[in-house]
Amino acid sequence: MGFAVLALLAASLVAGCGPLRRFAYAGPGRDGWQQPDRVVASLGLEPGARVADLGAGGGYFTWRLADAVGPEGQVFAVDVDVEMLAHLAEQSREQGDANVETVLGEYDDPLIPEGGVDWIFTCNTYHHIEQRTAYFSNARRYLRPGGRVAIVEFNGQGWFERWFVHYVPADEIRAEMRAAGYVELASHDYLDRQSFLVFGLAD
Repeated sequence: MGFAVLALLAASLVAGCGPLRRFAYAGPGRDGWQQPDRVVASLGLEPGARVADLGAGGGYFTWRLADAVGPEGQVFAVDVDVEMLAHLAEQSREQGDANVETVLGEYDDPLIPEGGVDWIFTCNTYHHIEQRTAYFSNARRYLRPGGRVAIVEFNGQGWFERWFVHYVPADEIRAEMRAAGYVELASHDYLDRQSFLVFGLAD
């Protein structure tokens, strides 16, 4: 893909062009470098688990998470983008995915429904969150006992991420999550373009 097309996709994310934005969330060849099935398998989700897909976007991981938790589980597709959530809700109705529920979050609070979740999962969204330590400190109240937070985040190895500052270094994530009251439980290193860290509550 040429530079001009990539620039157009980046601009569409800012400008709010729905179809292009949905395309940009997946991107050409993403399945190869993202390894989504391996990522979801690494979570070890139990059937019936409740998962918040934080920054669900176009639903790239939402449907995979929903398959992993099964019909008795629940996936909350959380985003601050009304248009993207409407698209996800329409897809959910068309596909008959009763275990997917869209949630309009706030910039400082995911507003996860009452009852909490077993997992908060976020991919390529961490760098968009302002006041991240405060955000995830507040998010602790949504985690059930033994709950986990999985953060897949660009590591700055690609020119696109560096140019648009669409990444947070892994060590910075670790420091912020420690300050928010979490401990690191796992680090997966099989993604070339991203770090993949798993955290649990410190107390």
